[in-house]
Amino acid sequence: MDYFNAFWVGGLICALVQILLDRTKLMPGRVMVLLVCSGVVLSAVGLYQPLTDYAGAGASVPLLGFGQVLWKGMKKAIDKDGFIGLFTGGFTACAVGVSAALIFSYIASLVCKPKMRE
Repeated sequence: MDYFNAFWVGGLICALVQILLDRTKLMPGRVMVLLVCSGVVLSAVGLYQPLTDYAGAGASVPLLGFGQVLWKGMKKAIDKDGFIGLFTGGFTACAVGVSAALIFSYIASLVCKPKMRE
C-alpha cells in the first residue's frame, strides 16, 4: 500500500503542476520557485510532514519536498545557532542533493558529449 500511496500522491502533485503550466502563462522557472516556496510554507504551518508520512517518496521527491528539506534545515540551524542559522541551515540541509545533481550531471556530460546548438 505504501507504493500505491506514493504513486498517486506524487502523480497528483505532478498532474496539478502540469495543469498549472498548461493553463497559465507562468514560465517553468517560476513554477519551480513557487513549488519550493509552497513546500517551505506548508512545512512551516505543519501540513507537509503528515503528507510525507503518508505518501513517502511520492511527497518528498517533488520540488515541494525540496522546500520541506530547506525548512527542516533552517529550523534545526536556528534552534542550534540562533539568527545565523537562518542563512546556514538551508545550505547544510540541501548540500547532499545539490552536490549529487552537479556530480551526476557532469558525469552525464562526459558520457554523452553534448554539443552547442547552432
